[in-house]
Amino acid sequence: MRIIIAPAKKMTADTDSFPVDALPQFLEQSEHLKAALQGMTPKELQTLWKCNDSIARLNVDRLASMDLRRRLTPAVMAYEGIQYRYMAPSVMESAHLDYLRAHLRILSGFYGLLRPFDGVAPYRLEMQARLSVDGAPNLYAFWGNRLAQTLAAETDFVLNLASKEYSHAVEPYLPPSTRFVTCTFGEWKNGKVIEKGTVCKMARGQMVRWLAENNITRREDVRAFDQLGYRFRPDLSSESHDVFLQPET
Repeated sequence: MRIIIAPAKKMTADTDSFPVDALPQFLEQSEHLKAALQGMTPKELQTLWKCNDSIARLNVDRLASMDLRRRLTPAVMAYEGIQYRYMAPSVMESAHLDYLRAHLRILSGFYGLLRPFDGVAPYRLEMQARLSVDGAPNLYAFWGNRLAQTLAAETDFVLNLASKEYSHAVEPYLPPSTRFVTCTFGEWKNGKVIEKGTVCKMARGQMVRWLAENNITRREDVRAFDQLGYRFRPDLSSESHDVFLQPET
């Protein structure tokens, strides 16, 4: 089993707390993206990033001094979004971190596919950013089938806890022999499932932590997830889609 999750926009650099296991697998491609970004003006970058002036200045400065091979932070510790706070890898036991090493993969517009303890530098580049590189009109075309092929070589079961923006870089390219199961976290209102962005991120992070703590490796065992009030709903689920709902309020 491989669990795929999205990155977070907010990142930190911490080169001391946890050691890096390796460099990312697609570092050559990341160098191409870095060169393309460094060839853009600050105004062009801010437009690409769709951010305010303060965030733009921070990331322009980061880009100017970016080194993809030195002073790196393990990927799972570098992201600071809601999902990662609920996953809380920095306070996991060593056995649970080993589970992440074996099963968790982080999708990234800049790095492609990251193992949890691959070393990364802070960057800003969403998968849906309109960046043309090496003749590819966007990042989906730039990465092509590379990420899916890598996952399919590792496993025949991908558990999707990523947003649509990121899972779209993988799902269309997987071979039929690889099961792709998406988890939805929502609530039942007015006869349909309602998903809320922030709450979904919380649930995804909590599920990753729960999977690690319980050493879950089979699809049927994933359905036992019961954190944050969620319960599996078999009546709303399918072969490729597991639905978890909170009680109606």
